[in-house]
Amino acid sequence: MNGFAEHGLDERAFGEKKGNIVQAFDYFPKAKPQYVTRTAGGGKWTVAILLVSFLLIFSEFARWWRGHETHTFAVEKGVGHNLQINLDMVLAMKCADIHVNVQDAAGDRILAATMLKENPTNWHQWVDARGMHKLGKDAHGRVITGEGFHDHDEGFGEEHVHDIIAAAAGRRAKFSKTPRLRHGPPGGDSCRIFGSLDVNKVQGDFHITARGHGYQEFGAHLDHTAFNFSHIVSELSFGAFYPSLHNPLDRTVATTPNHFHKFQYFLSVVPTVYSIGSSTPLSGRTIFTNQYAVTEQSYMVGERSVPGIFFKYDIEPMLLSVEESRDSFLRFVVKVVNVFSGVLVAGHWGFTLTEWAVGVWGRQRRRSDGVLTGRAHDNDD
Repeated sequence: MNGFAEHGLDERAFGEKKGNIVQAFDYFPKAKPQYVTRTAGGGKWTVAILLVSFLLIFSEFARWWRGHETHTFAVEKGVGHNLQINLDMVLAMKCADIHVNVQDAAGDRILAATMLKENPTNWHQWVDARGMHKLGKDAHGRVITGEGFHDHDEGFGEEHVHDIIAAAAGRRAKFSKTPRLRHGPPGGDSCRIFGSLDVNKVQGDFHITARGHGYQEFGAHLDHTAFNFSHIVSELSFGAFYPSLHNPLDRTVATTPNHFHKFQYFLSVVPTVYSIGSSTPLSGRTIFTNQYAVTEQSYMVGERSVPGIFFKYDIEPMLLSVEESRDSFLRFVVKVVNVFSGVLVAGHWGFTLTEWAVGVWGRQRRRSDGVLTGRAHDNDD
């Protein structure tokens, strides 16, 4: 057939030998190695397919290893009666000249000074510490706009839930000791207020005022020239004390040259639960805490007004649940197979179209050369 017999050729030598019945269902075409031609174009496409496959598979592996986070908002179930406030701040006034109080929406007034510790200290021992910054600005004084690249994309300055849980794990947290007084006036020029106190879990106002101002109290009022409500907040958090977790007001500093100055912070507190699902090293770990957003307003007031530092907090009636989980290894393998198969199919189509385009372009070029030079080309048949 087709002249094979005239040249002593057997067409059956070009095919595979007959096999069993199962071989008849073979869907994959095959050719003998001596009938396969390797080209430079095919080699380039093979290298490109391998590179693209490696990049996509590596990206899929990184995504699988990192896991994914699920954020869920719901109405908080149950009724919580108490809320813990953790505070560590330095005020540029002597401890005997300030009053610390909490008054909530239920009408209860808590003398926070009796529950917190007060230690004399010097202002310069804190204001130049590493990482101190003004609210809304970074440690270099640049305005934080919320746009652009961020090193962290989750709450508390951590990148992922497992980082938050790992930072919160460990032994019972304690406040650091107050450094010794050095290179300053005897008895210090500032006061460090730190500790934890329990308040009612309702809207409230945590404020620091000068002695004899703000409440009807007996005793001499503090001289107005001694007012200086410049302050440094090293820690302000709600719930269990996790010093490794970063909150919006942590390590912030606010100063004023005025004696009658009022600092107001409006905080919106959201109860938050962080948990880790299965297929992760920290599976089953959960922490209950609170996040908050803060806005600040400060201005100079008259002598008939009450200067000081006021933290007005409001508890949101919702619960934010953040769960980190990772797909099973079998699902990851299936995704890898799908990625590699897709790259192979796309690469095959790309190679086929490229070879077709090169062939068409070559025939057009040969035809043009024949017209210009007058040389005739042999017919394909």
